[in-house]
Amino acid sequence: MASITAVSADAGGDRTPLLHDSNMEYSGGEAENTIPPPPMISTNPKQRLVSLDVFRGLTVALMILVDDAGGAFPSINHAPWFGLTLADFVMPFFLFGVGVSVSLVFKKVENRLEATKRVMERSIKLFLLGMILQGGYFHGRGDLTYGIDLEKIRIMGVLQRIAIGYMLASVLEIWLVNNTAVNSAITFMKRYSYQIVAGILVGVIYMGLLYGLYVPDWNFDASSLRMTQRVLLGANSQTVYCGIRGSLEPPCTAVGFIDRVIIGENHLYQRPVYRRTKECSVNSPDYGPPPPNSPAWCLAPFDPEGILRYFCFLVRISAFSLHVMYFIFPEIRYYILFISPGVPLSKPLYTLSYMFVTAGASGVLLTVIYFIVDTRCIRKPTLLFQWMGMNALVVYALAACEIFPAAVQGVYWRSPENNLVDLSEKLLQWVFHSDKWGTLIFVFVEILFWGFVAGFLHFKRVYIKF
Repeated sequence: MASITAVSADAGGDRTPLLHDSNMEYSGGEAENTIPPPPMISTNPKQRLVSLDVFRGLTVALMILVDDAGGAFPSINHAPWFGLTLADFVMPFFLFGVGVSVSLVFKKVENRLEATKRVMERSIKLFLLGMILQGGYFHGRGDLTYGIDLEKIRIMGVLQRIAIGYMLASVLEIWLVNNTAVNSAITFMKRYSYQIVAGILVGVIYMGLLYGLYVPDWNFDASSLRMTQRVLLGANSQTVYCGIRGSLEPPCTAVGFIDRVIIGENHLYQRPVYRRTKECSVNSPDYGPPPPNSPAWCLAPFDPEGILRYFCFLVRISAFSLHVMYFIFPEIRYYILFISPGVPLSKPLYTLSYMFVTAGASGVLLTVIYFIVDTRCIRKPTLLFQWMGMNALVVYALAACEIFPAAVQGVYWRSPENNLVDLSEKLLQWVFHSDKWGTLIFVFVEILFWGFVAGFLHFKRVYIKF
């Protein structure tokens, strides 16, 4: 499924990162002593942006930070339902990287059928990897067991969403881009007219379903919940009363309804973020026991990576491709995407307002990184992120999906709690006399560790790709 590319020392560091074309060339290297004039984005299809590696590595590091320190600092964890926190920018940053990659890889396509075939192969591989990593087979840190009942495997997830989005955006880029040369705003609009129309259409469809689809009452099976949760509910089968249209509240959204019908309740994420809302947790915005008389839907499944979000996802990833291709024209400004259409910000629903705000933030961040890394060639301060971006897939799988810490925890002294991972974190908590700050320092050390691991792979010219 995956392949390991070992590049010889005289190969000039050529490599193929995740979701990049095999013909693309890495243009890394140390910064020059003199500052060159600000370059334009190259029209050479083999030219790659070092800033893109830095951006991708920063995104993986940010995911590790919010996942592992979010429990200690709930303010940086995902917003329980409405709102926007640091963690809510991670997925948009991932999607941004995909959009940039697609626009660069398929800038010039000689054989559309062959390119489409490669896209399909990569998408299938990435989707299957996502099911393995996030389907429930690995139980993560703190649980030495593994295995999954196929009747309850989670189908959707982060990598699955990236895989589907990559496939859809690539097909648009391969087949629906005109050959018009871009030298003005008008020619830019002509070249990407089909993508613009497609983005508007899917956005309209998304909003129509979100506000117009009727959501009936529905039941969910509580028999798979822990005993204490079943006692709170009082019965194995629970009914959630809806019978409305246009609701954006957790129990009665069209988003959840479509997922339950098409994917099935058993294959959805079983620990949804809305369990941290005030209605569902006494420790809100953190997880905790439900308050007295909490609604039954607090324990119902909901998948933040479900089907309807792909409509809005396609709008976003197409917009990324368009804006990167138009990087050289000053008329286009990323902050335009900060405009919100009046819909509440919600990552679980992937509302248009959330898409616009995070798309704008993603564009601004890449612009800053591009100016520092590719224009001014100041690369040493971002070297760790660059290395992590070169092997983003392996760092994501081993660190963000907790495969490595879970494996390390399998070796312990007398009691499972006496393992290297937990003892290291407890030591830092003792040194800093604080559980919260000790955990935060532990996470920073973890990020540094993976940065150096990625650097070691880079110096060995080993890059794991799909």
